[in-house]
Amino acid sequence: MIVTQKSLSRRTVLRGLGATVALPLLDAMVPALSAAARSVTASVPRLAFFYVPNGMLPRNFHPQGNGGSDFDLTPVLGPLTPYRDRMTVVTGLSNAGVVSPNEGGGVHTRAHGGWLNGILPKRTEGADIRAGKTIDQYAADKLGADTALRSLELTTESNYQVGNCENGYSCAYRNSTSWLTPTTPLPHERDPRVVFQRLFGDGGSVEARLAQMKTDRSILDSVTDSIHRLERKVGAQDRAAVDEYLQSIRAIERRIQRTEETNTTTPLPAVDQPAGVPDDYEEHVGLLQDMLVLAFQADITRVSCMQMARETSGRTYPNIGVPEAHHTVSHHQQDPHNIAQYTKISQYQMSLFAKLVEKMKNTPDGDGTLLDQAILLQGAGMGDGDQHTPYNLPITLMGGGCGQLAGNRHLVYEMHTPFMNLGLTLLEKVGVKVDRISDSTGPLTGV
Repeated sequence: MIVTQKSLSRRTVLRGLGATVALPLLDAMVPALSAAARSVTASVPRLAFFYVPNGMLPRNFHPQGNGGSDFDLTPVLGPLTPYRDRMTVVTGLSNAGVVSPNEGGGVHTRAHGGWLNGILPKRTEGADIRAGKTIDQYAADKLGADTALRSLELTTESNYQVGNCENGYSCAYRNSTSWLTPTTPLPHERDPRVVFQRLFGDGGSVEARLAQMKTDRSILDSVTDSIHRLERKVGAQDRAAVDEYLQSIRAIERRIQRTEETNTTTPLPAVDQPAGVPDDYEEHVGLLQDMLVLAFQADITRVSCMQMARETSGRTYPNIGVPEAHHTVSHHQQDPHNIAQYTKISQYQMSLFAKLVEKMKNTPDGDGTLLDQAILLQGAGMGDGDQHTPYNLPITLMGGGCGQLAGNRHLVYEMHTPFMNLGLTLLEKVGVKVDRISDSTGPLTGV
C-alpha cells in the first residue's frame, strides 16, 4: 500500500462546474498501517438484480442432477462458463404469491409486478396501485444510507406508469421492477445520458446540461483542477487507478455522444424514444451495465435493479438469427423451431449478463474485485413462458458477496420452495435482517 501523509475521505469527489465525480476506493482513503480498517472499508457489499421477461425453457436452463459442484452447464448457462467459480444456479424455487386462479388474464403483469416482493398486484389501471416493497429496496434501506444514490434503477424500455398494459393491470406493474413501498413503484431510467448525468452531474439546470450535450467537451474537463490537486496528494498506484477510472468515464461519454449523433441523423421509428437511447439493443445494454459498474466502483450506490426487457416483450433479435418476437417464440408449444429460437434469446441475454460479470471481475475494489464484493441475481418471473407459471424459476447468482457466497454450485430445493426465502437469504448476506416477505418461511440453507 502507498503510504501518504494524509488520508482521503471515502467520500472525496472531484468537483467542477456542472460535475461532481465520485472516486473508486484508493489506498489513500485508508490510513497507513490500518489493515483491519482497510479490510472493513473494502468489504462493502453490492447487490443487483437483472430481470429477463417471458421465462426460460426449464430443461435448457436447469442443470440435471441433485445438486452439488459436479454438474454440466446447460445451453442457456453456457455463456457463464468462464466464471463458473463464481456461479450458483438455483432449482426448485417458486413465486406462488403472485398466482391468482380467479383473475384470468394478466399473468405476465403479475409475474413481473410480484417478482421481487412475492405479492399479487392489485388489478387496477388507476392511481390506486398496490403491490409490495421489493427485496432490493429492503437492502437499500441499509446499504443506501451512506451513498449518494439510495439505489439505481435501469431499463431498456420506455417507462410509462399509467394506463392499462394487460387485462386491467396498470402499466406501473410492467415497467417497475423495484417498489419502494406497496404503493410506490420506482421509475427505471433508460436514457444513458440521463443516467450519466445522474451519476456525475451536479444537479444543475436542464438548459446547462443540454448545452453541454451539444459540445464535444467532456464532463471531466470541468474537474481538471481537482484532478491535478488529487494527483499531488496520492501515490503512483492511486494515480494509475484514478487515471484508469476516468478513462472509463470518458469512454462512456464518447459512446453516448456517438449514439446522440447517430440518432440525430438517422430517422427514428415512430416511438417515444429519447435521442440518447441507442438504436442497437446490445449497445444500449452495454452502456447501462458499464455505468452500473462505475456506480458500484465509485460507491455512488450499492443497490441496483435492471430490466433487460419488459414482460410480453415483442423485441426481435435478428443479430442472433431470431427475427420472431420474443413473446411469440416463448409460446413454443413444444415446437422444435420455437424452442430453438426461445433458447437462443435466453442464451443471448445470458451472454450480455456475462459481459457485466467479466467487467466486474476485472474491476479492482480494495484488495479484491467488484465481483468479489457483489451478489448479482439474473432471473425471470416465470419458469416456462409457454405455461405462464411462476414455478421452478430460472435463477442464476454470481459473485462472492464479500466472502458470503461460494461458487461452482447447483443448489436444488424441494419444488415450490418460496422464492422469497432466497430474498431473505440474500438480505442476510448483505447485512439486512427482514423477518418475512410475502410467503417466505425463512432463509434457505446451503446458499
